[in-house]
Amino acid sequence: MRLKKGAPDLLLFFAALFLLAIGIVMVFSASYYDTLENDPYFYLRRQLTWALVGLAAMFIVMKIDYFRLKPYINFIFIVSLILLIVVLFMDPIKGSRRWIDFGFTNVQPSEIMKLSMVLLLAKELSKIGPRIKNFFTGLGPFLLLVGVVAVLIMLEPDLGTTIALTGTTGILLIAAGLRLSHFFVLCFAGLGAVAAFILEDQTRMNRIIGYLDPWSHASKEGYQLINSLYALGSGGLFGMGLGNSRQKLDYLPEQNTDFIYAILGEELGFIGAFLVILLFSLFAWRGYRIAMNCSDTFGSLLAVGITTMIVFQAFINMGVVTGLLPITGISLPFISYGGSSLLISMIALGILLNISRYSQNP
Repeated sequence: MRLKKGAPDLLLFFAALFLLAIGIVMVFSASYYDTLENDPYFYLRRQLTWALVGLAAMFIVMKIDYFRLKPYINFIFIVSLILLIVVLFMDPIKGSRRWIDFGFTNVQPSEIMKLSMVLLLAKELSKIGPRIKNFFTGLGPFLLLVGVVAVLIMLEPDLGTTIALTGTTGILLIAAGLRLSHFFVLCFAGLGAVAAFILEDQTRMNRIIGYLDPWSHASKEGYQLINSLYALGSGGLFGMGLGNSRQKLDYLPEQNTDFIYAILGEELGFIGAFLVILLFSLFAWRGYRIAMNCSDTFGSLLAVGITTMIVFQAFINMGVVTGLLPITGISLPFISYGGSSLLISMIALGILLNISRYSQNP
């Protein structure tokens, strides 16, 4: 029996809202210099527009009972899969085919697929029950499904999103009752696949070399990481002040997208950078708490998937920027510039807040 609808989780809501506000400010600060000669408010206007659209979508989704999504999940997944195939025929941008141009905006299908996959897995795993412990008849179909999607995203190529999606899937499978022995087998297989993917392409190999010894490749493969570390190091404890970053002056590439966290650390210092970590940690605590207190399996797994999808991606991004992980093109949820990522994150937040309205107090 489901619980009566209550109030949404306000701590989760305000944590995400604070991250969104930080993101809008930092997108403006990080992009201002690059657009100074044309329109210094270009990125700010677009990010504000997507933030308002995202907030509207979040409030709408928050009002819709998440159980009412079930009949539409297969359709959403099929549309996402079609978009993933279509994007492979688009003209490459910076060496990758990740966006479909609809004229008024660009759409990144892999962002849509991440949420679609979480929805589909939560729905199907809630039905399969203990059979997930059987490697072939229970787990097999899920591995095939995720494998197909992962291959399509890798063909773009987009290693970062592939890792985020497969990592989220792994946590979801554990939450659904996957045997740990099976999980470790899958981890080793996944690491082997990633290693093979890196070894077969010299560009990706160069990225790993630049990550392992950036100072010996300072003008090429190690350039982005070194300038990211310069930014973080220059920030000190309290930062150089909002708008005063030096690395955004054409030194650090992707300063308003994948590497915006480095600019944030330079301008707001360790205090600002650590605050972002605390906010994502708060998001994780409230999200997994919602999952544990949810009264039904579908809602619980959906909460686990959404929370992991956002938090796991955030810590991959921050790991890359701080040099803990090799460079992969992946954005920081709620903070990096990008319409597709922000809109999907806000819709996912709305679903999670809706689940919280049906969660019981511990």
